[in-house]
Amino acid sequence: MQSQPPFARIGTRGSPLALVQARLVRSLLAAAHQVDPERVEIQVISTGGDRSQQSNASLTEIGGKGLFTKEIDQALLDGVVDIGVHSSKDVATSLPEGIALAAFLEREDVRDAFMSVTAKSINDLPPGAKFGTSSIRRAAQVLRLRPDLLIVPFRGNVDTRLQKLADGVADATMLAVAGLNRLGKADRITAFLDPQQFMPAPAQGAIGITVRSDDARFAAIVAPLDHPQTHRGIVAERAMLRVLDGSCRTPVGVLSNLDGETLVLKGEIISLDGQATFADSVSGPAEEADALGAALGHKLLALAGTDFLAQWAQS
Repeated sequence: MQSQPPFARIGTRGSPLALVQARLVRSLLAAAHQVDPERVEIQVISTGGDRSQQSNASLTEIGGKGLFTKEIDQALLDGVVDIGVHSSKDVATSLPEGIALAAFLEREDVRDAFMSVTAKSINDLPPGAKFGTSSIRRAAQVLRLRPDLLIVPFRGNVDTRLQKLADGVADATMLAVAGLNRLGKADRITAFLDPQQFMPAPAQGAIGITVRSDDARFAAIVAPLDHPQTHRGIVAERAMLRVLDGSCRTPVGVLSNLDGETLVLKGEIISLDGQATFADSVSGPAEEADALGAALGHKLLALAGTDFLAQWAQS
C-alpha cells in the first residue's frame, strides 16, 4: 500500500531545542487537523548560525539574527519545506521578500535564568568573576549591576553552555527560562531574574511559524496554532526593535503585557558597558500593536540621542 503524501513539511534547525519546538508544532498541527503526526515531516536544515557556534564572536559581529533563519527561509522559497519553525527572537526584524510570520504559539516564560555552580545570585559572585555570554544585551544588563565582572564569550546550544559552565569556562551565565523549560532542564536554574530589571530580548520565549507570503493554504493550516495575545505582544516588540535596528547596535530589552485589550510595552536601550540606560513605556489598544512598538522605539531613540547611539554603534 502506497504511503500518504506528507500533510506538511517543517523546516527547522537541528539543535535539541529546535527539534523539541518543531515536534511541538508537529503535534499541534496534527491535532488541529486530525491527521497522523507521521504525515508532518520534520526536515533539519543547517544554518550559518549553527555552523558558527564554535566562534567566540557575538551574533552581532558575525551577521546578526538572520544567521539562524536564512537557509530555512530559502528552503521555504524553494518549496523544499512548507513552514519554518523558529525561536522568534532569532528572526530578523526585516523578513526576506516572500516570507511571512504567520503564527506564534502561546508564549512560554519570558524571563532569563541565572546559572552558576558556585554562586546563588549575581550579587554573590566574587569580584572579577567570569560571566559567560555572547549576548550584548545580557552582558550590558550584568555589567549594569556588577561592572567588576569579566564578560567571557559563551556560545553554543543549551547543553554546550551548561557543560562549559560545569567545566569552569565561566563562573556564571544567563539562559532563557523558556528554552530550559522546553528541554526539561528547569531544575538546573539557580535563580529566576526579575524581567523588570533584566528585560528579555524582543520575542523571547515565543515559537514563531513562517510560511511563504503568497501561500494562503499553509497560512490557513497554521492559523489554528496562533495565540492572539502572544501575536500582539510579539508584533509590538518587533516593531520597537525594527526602529532601533536601523540606528544602533546597542543592547535592547523589552517587556510586553496585555491587560484586557490594552497593551503595555516597556523597553530599554543600554550602553555596552551597562553604565547608561534609557527606558520608557507606552500603552494603548492591543490592535495597534505595531504602531505602539514603533512609537516606543522612537521615544527611546529620542531619549538616548544621536551622540549616544553613534558612540556605541561604532564600538
